[in-house]
Amino acid sequence: MKNYWKKAAAVIAVAGIALSTAACSKSNNATVASYKGGKITQEEYYNEMKKSQSGQSTLANMIINRALEEQYGSKVSSKKVDKLYNSYKKQYGSQFSSILQQNGLTASSFKQNLKTSLLSEAALKDVKKISKKQEQKAWKSYQPKVTVQHILVSKKSTAESIIKQLKSGKSFASLAKKYSLDTATKNKAGKLAAFDSYDTSLDSTFMTAAFKLKTGETTSTPVKTQSGYEIIKMINHPAKGSFASHKSTIDKHIYATMAQDQETMRSVIASVLKKANVSIKDSDLKNVLSSYISTTSSSSNK
Repeated sequence: MKNYWKKAAAVIAVAGIALSTAACSKSNNATVASYKGGKITQEEYYNEMKKSQSGQSTLANMIINRALEEQYGSKVSSKKVDKLYNSYKKQYGSQFSSILQQNGLTASSFKQNLKTSLLSEAALKDVKKISKKQEQKAWKSYQPKVTVQHILVSKKSTAESIIKQLKSGKSFASLAKKYSLDTATKNKAGKLAAFDSYDTSLDSTFMTAAFKLKTGETTSTPVKTQSGYEIIKMINHPAKGSFASHKSTIDKHIYATMAQDQETMRSVIASVLKKANVSIKDSDLKNVLSSYISTTSSSSNK
């Protein structure tokens, strides 16, 4: 769930969450709540809500979500949303419900968040096209997937001792099993799943040290990370290959980075709203989309 929030927080912050509370017509005077000696009508409730920041944000979010749905709904099927939802549910298992609750979500609202994120991503790809310059810059620093073994210990002296034992001929697998603090890999010869330079689950210092190794090489000195001290052995460090063979991965990363930038997403939503030709009928609410409208104007003046 943390990875989800890291990836989608900027998108949801801009696009908002579709809320179920609908603004009522001023002609509708139905009772919302009653109390001894009086009542609160829908009209009264509406008039109070539209004065508040939360009420105005709700309307803005509803407009944005419906505009996104109208323009990009065909690209985001319920099946696609369910598939993404189930992947998170599977990932967090029995903790899934409690994690939703901790984030103030229900299954339904989380699915709506996912849908909003997917719709916003579809809008991003439609409005913002990746340039050759962006791809070239990303390709220059990109490191394709490698596979390594590692041994994690808490003390530098222990790591140094393990390196000496490796040099004397002891197997990496036996030393990993004996010393490693990584319970998920210690009985698997310390082997990690393949990772590239876009991986966000591993320590950046660890990855930098690993990428310097050739196939078959082991770090000659302990690598200090946030988790402790690491000894890393490169199992497979393939040649970088051609840009064409990694283009889809690089483009996906570029879009993911753009999606986390609030200003970029704000300009995307502004384009969506401009295309939607939104008309606010209540003069008191005419400025609820002002931040997006001004973004559109700024963009068009550049």
